[in-house]
Amino acid sequence: MAKYEQQVREILEAIGGEENVDKATHCVTRLRFALKDESLVDTDKLEAIDLVKGSFSTNGQFQVIIGQGTVDQVYRDIVELTDIGESSKSDVKSASSQKMNPLQRAVKLLADVFIPILPAIVTAGLLLGLNNVLTGPGIFFEESIVEAYPQWAGLAEMINIIASAAFAFLPALIGWSAVKRFGGSDLLGIVLGLILVHPDLLNAWGYADAQEAGEVPVWNLFGYDVEAIGYQGQVLPVLVASFLLAKIELWLRERVPDSIQLLIVAPVALLVTGLLTFVIIGPITFALGNGITDIFIWMFDVLPALGGLVYGLLYAPLVVTGMHHAFLAVDLQLTGSGNGTFLWPILALSNIAQGSAALAMIFVSRSENVKGLSGTSAVSAYLGVTEPAMFGVNIRFKFPFICAIIGASLAGTFIAINGVLATSIGVGGLPGILSIVPESWIPFIIGMVIAIVIPFVLTLLYGKTIAKKTFVPEK
Repeated sequence: MAKYEQQVREILEAIGGEENVDKATHCVTRLRFALKDESLVDTDKLEAIDLVKGSFSTNGQFQVIIGQGTVDQVYRDIVELTDIGESSKSDVKSASSQKMNPLQRAVKLLADVFIPILPAIVTAGLLLGLNNVLTGPGIFFEESIVEAYPQWAGLAEMINIIASAAFAFLPALIGWSAVKRFGGSDLLGIVLGLILVHPDLLNAWGYADAQEAGEVPVWNLFGYDVEAIGYQGQVLPVLVASFLLAKIELWLRERVPDSIQLLIVAPVALLVTGLLTFVIIGPITFALGNGITDIFIWMFDVLPALGGLVYGLLYAPLVVTGMHHAFLAVDLQLTGSGNGTFLWPILALSNIAQGSAALAMIFVSRSENVKGLSGTSAVSAYLGVTEPAMFGVNIRFKFPFICAIIGASLAGTFIAINGVLATSIGVGGLPGILSIVPESWIPFIIGMVIAIVIPFVLTLLYGKTIAKKTFVPEK
């Protein structure tokens, strides 16, 4: 028997009826619908349902936030009570992608490639943060912990090796995910990534010095010199090479007899892709990737206040559209350069600002349901997961979202002026301080205070005064 039959029928009615649903699936906290016509959705009616904590549309999908655990049963009830049937996430993505424009498809492609490797990147970032604490001077003493207590040095070196592996072999992670996304063999993607960071190649981090000294190693291919360099920390070379590898592999599999595929497909696909990558793809994308990062570096060097203000202002709206995934590639490119990223610290403060605005709603709303959702979603945002706060509270009531953006932009401006850098991508909330270079901790902490206080105070004041007559806390 369906446990949430009444709520399921109310949800379906609010989204335009069963006949408006093309495909449906769910993730950890949300129902995901590919709808035929999103204009039929009655958002107010939907979010008045007791199980629903919020809703939003992104990348051609209409998503309804239910909550961990409960969403599993609600989805089972939908399948049981309707003829919609079960669908996988890929089915829903495929159905929803048909409604996307080219830019949305490009952003979705980046998300499909980078999201699967995020756990490894974030874990590595946290461990690098721990290494920062052990090796950074001026945190607990004038000297670093390992200098004050040499017995900790061996542990710090081991942590550094464990943490830096994901970044040192980043092309292998991207190759695995990208080739899989493009329909090829993910194992070949791993091999391709490892080829691009082979130890016999000149390390990409030493390329600039070697070029200045005139010591870049080359291969002579029939009179044409090809630089024998690796692509450590690079994103674009392995992305383009992965696309080529997958297409060559699929083309060969359609034409080579099954009996000899093992002898032909993988060797030919890797050989052709490898040669084209070292000769053409690598040099072009290496220069392009460095050019893109140089533009961001120039902007934050010349106009840091403007860069911090704009990125702090735009990051949360970019999350709503899903376009924030495009900047993950830039962050990885910046950290891969070895100099650190100035974008990711602003991301962390934006998450904190969203949590602070949601927290203020506890004191603004008279609804116990909103108070409870505000408290739990604020904690989630402070720990780096902003979906419940953004879509369940802040966007739902609009003014908290705007107050959070204001706080994030001011905090972003402050840390950009002070040149705050992160050595890696970590947890985008309060734990994010572990990923910040130790000498930037104090300005980053001040930035966190701004991101906590400004959105909280603005949301509280606006909710208690200006919005008092129009705010409907019973929703």
